[in-house]
Amino acid sequence: MRLHSKLMLVILLLIISIGVIFEITFKNIMENNLKHEIGSKALSVAQTIANMPHIKEAFEAENPAAHIQPIAESIRKQVGAEFIVIGNRDEIRYSHPNPKRLGQKMVGGDNGLVFKGESVISESTGTLGPSLRGKAPIFSQGEVIGVVSVGYLQTDIQKEVSKIQKKIFFATLLILIGGLLAALLISLNIKKAMFGLEPKEIAWMYQEKHAILESIHEGIIAIDTDGRITVVNETAHKILGVPNETLLRGKRIEEVLENTNLLEVVRNGQPDYDKEILIFGDIFLANRIPIFNKKGDVIGAVASLRNKSELAQLLQELSHVKAYAEGLRAQTHEYSNRLYTLLGLIQLGSYKEAIDFISKEVDVTQGFIQFLMKEIPDPIIAGFILGKVSLASELKVSFSIDRESSFKDLPHDINRDSLVTIIGNLVNNAFEAVRENEKEEKRVSLFLTDLGKELIIEVEDNGKGIDTTINEQIFKAGYTTKNTNSNAGIGLSLVQKAIKGLGGYITFSSNVGEGTIFTVAIPKEQRESVK
Repeated sequence: MRLHSKLMLVILLLIISIGVIFEITFKNIMENNLKHEIGSKALSVAQTIANMPHIKEAFEAENPAAHIQPIAESIRKQVGAEFIVIGNRDEIRYSHPNPKRLGQKMVGGDNGLVFKGESVISESTGTLGPSLRGKAPIFSQGEVIGVVSVGYLQTDIQKEVSKIQKKIFFATLLILIGGLLAALLISLNIKKAMFGLEPKEIAWMYQEKHAILESIHEGIIAIDTDGRITVVNETAHKILGVPNETLLRGKRIEEVLENTNLLEVVRNGQPDYDKEILIFGDIFLANRIPIFNKKGDVIGAVASLRNKSELAQLLQELSHVKAYAEGLRAQTHEYSNRLYTLLGLIQLGSYKEAIDFISKEVDVTQGFIQFLMKEIPDPIIAGFILGKVSLASELKVSFSIDRESSFKDLPHDINRDSLVTIIGNLVNNAFEAVRENEKEEKRVSLFLTDLGKELIIEVEDNGKGIDTTINEQIFKAGYTTKNTNSNAGIGLSLVQKAIKGLGGYITFSSNVGEGTIFTVAIPKEQRESVK
């Protein structure tokens, strides 16, 4: 059974139960009130008759019934009682609606308290059937000389109750009909609000949405039109530095993060893409879009936050791939030229020169490779440097590795990607620097050492140098002095971030027109605290 059908059935059963309880309760209340009212009326009439002087005097007459019967019947008809019975101490009737029962003994057995001088309301069965009675004693000179019993039959009372019950029944029926319509309306509205989905489907969709949100690497924050947070995923908790167990839902967005601009998106209904915002010292790229309902009204906004450094890391990895590709292309080009040279020598018959050329190339190449294998045994670093050598050859840059370099004692827990980022970006910047100067010889040298407690990386060039007025700006993301490179301005910022991640530091010295030396120091120990 579907949810809206269940709701309608449950609401209907609830209303029927309430209606039945209402009818029974109201019937009992009305019946009790009616009995109390008739009993009080009967007692009042009985007390009035008991205090009538004519009644008391009639008890002294030779034939009391002859005097009392007419009075009692007259009063009975006026008050609408079923009977008014007056009897003496021996319970002999002096009045009765049926004259044939005059002189007979009263029945019911409920006169005991009356003869003790008390007025009572009782229920008993007499000659006319079950009745509700009001009884009062007749006093003469302080003594009880008789009793007055005014009664209404229970059947008459039940008739009155039945009349009231019919009215209650029709009122209850109207309530039930109204309840049925209300149940139908509520169930249809709930079905519409839930887009016709069942609770199991909604629960599954909620779990699915939660899983999707948590699988997204970006921070997600959504708000309603009042600026209160409605959705926040685990990544957003990490970005905000708030534990997952801390409830952010329901809080105003300004209390959690001030510069999201989400409220502005809610107000104008316009999306806002790829805007940089600063969160606790880190730069994030934010995309903010409004949330619309089916009517096209804005009901909130959602923001996605992505750490810009992660994008820079992706760009860095792409740069590494590009560098490897350029190195391979340079090697291919260089060896193609050498092969053409060798082919030309052979075609000219200069075999001795060809052999000398081959021997020289083998000696140089093998010597350099052997040096790298011995002093820089790490294949990632050595391979990367070898690629830079080939790139420098194509760029017509003299790139040398200091023969005093040694990188043998390289701890295993130091991130190789970070070292590649540091060396690669410093060397690339040096290549760019020397290509911009007008000197005939364009030199770049690299020195690596692992002596002592630190790893030292030093890159020197004879480029145009760095103006001392911008020393503090060169490490900022996006800052560049180049006009030709669309990716300029991120190399040194990536270097500084990688160095910081390894717990090291970077310094440089530069003379304008002469060149620049960058020096990096990275501690070998205490790697765990840095991570």
